[in-house]
Amino acid sequence: MDENEKKIREKIFQNVSELFKLREQQPAFVPGTSPIPYAGRIYDADEMIALVDASLDFWLTSGRFAEQFEREFAAFLGMEHCLLTNSGSSANLLAVSALTSSKLGHRALKTGDEVITTACGFPTTLNPILQNNLIPVFLDVELGTYNIQADLIEEAISDKTKAIFIPHTLGNPANLDTIMKLVRKYNLWYIEDNCDALGSRYRGKFTGTFGQISTFSFYPAHHMTMGEGGAVLTNDPILKKIIASFRDWGRDCWCDPGHDNSCKKRFNWQFGELPQGYDHKYVYSHIGYNLKVTDLQAAIGVAQLKKLPAFIEKRKKNFNLLYQGLKKRNTNVILPQATTNSEPSWFGFPILVKEDAPFNRGEIVESLEKNKIATRMLFGGNLIKQPAYSNMNYRQIGTLENTDLVMNNLFWIGVYPGLTSDMVQFIIETISKTLKG
Repeated sequence: MDENEKKIREKIFQNVSELFKLREQQPAFVPGTSPIPYAGRIYDADEMIALVDASLDFWLTSGRFAEQFEREFAAFLGMEHCLLTNSGSSANLLAVSALTSSKLGHRALKTGDEVITTACGFPTTLNPILQNNLIPVFLDVELGTYNIQADLIEEAISDKTKAIFIPHTLGNPANLDTIMKLVRKYNLWYIEDNCDALGSRYRGKFTGTFGQISTFSFYPAHHMTMGEGGAVLTNDPILKKIIASFRDWGRDCWCDPGHDNSCKKRFNWQFGELPQGYDHKYVYSHIGYNLKVTDLQAAIGVAQLKKLPAFIEKRKKNFNLLYQGLKKRNTNVILPQATTNSEPSWFGFPILVKEDAPFNRGEIVESLEKNKIATRMLFGGNLIKQPAYSNMNYRQIGTLENTDLVMNNLFWIGVYPGLTSDMVQFIIETISKTLKG
């Protein structure tokens, strides 16, 4: 980049910063009138400048910002390999699909193999299991933590069980002591859905670093954002190449976009029934997808990553304010409980109305929504009861009574960094009035 271009860019960036300042003023918060979202993007001029910087390159697929983010995000978590993708849902699809690769030999997942999971959660944890012709084995969740009942996992394991794939619900880590013990004992794959738990720790170690593969989402509601975007992380170099292949059309070549002949043998390979020396850039070893991220998205992520530690701390602070404000009013509700040995980076604050309470979930939710306080259900509730899965082939261990209770009685509210102390206090007051009533 020559000096003239640098000067022009700097002038553009200065104008972008001034534009952000014009938009920065927020109206004063008015309780009951101003909306209180459950989540939202938190950004400043840094993200806008990064986005413009990437757009001026006009490199419309993955490029220098994607490379930078993958390197820095892996370093943040202490992992070897990060592969960006276009969403957390795609990250989950890539994680499961990678384990079906023939390159894994006898450990590859095959049609009819079983994957232990929960029915209480978001559909894109379940969907890749079904999309890869695998059979989900459902276990119930604990009340309070809303994570899988880890003590029942061993009972669920059969000769067909090859993997465990579960989320850390709303940022609350699952019982990783029990899970990892069983993973080692039965030589299972463990995919860690960390989309809602970026920054959470278990025994001092970041979640998303326990499984052979872990997944992340950068949707605007999550702990940091690229708008759309996600990532798959692993320490295994073989899995890294397989995931990249599935993400990049299923190709065997590992050259980055815009680069050729990284292997120095581009026209010297022999694959399948292809002619000797067929261009390695057009050899396909998997039935893959195109799930890459753009450099514009990655540029936002690079700026967001610098703010991530502060985002995590603000989520924890807002959660604690809500908990302290509501703990005396919990006679008829169950407040969230952090898993033993964990330090959650909370995605939300779940509240479960007890079955014998003199009011129901709908009354609290109605009161909150009338006061412009956004609420959410725990995603799909009991996924087995969703219309999309009416013909699903699955196995179930025990009852799913807690999952059904969550579906019928639980809601959650936000703790994201955009909430001010005044907003949090108004949430506490609104919920407290309903509980009194």
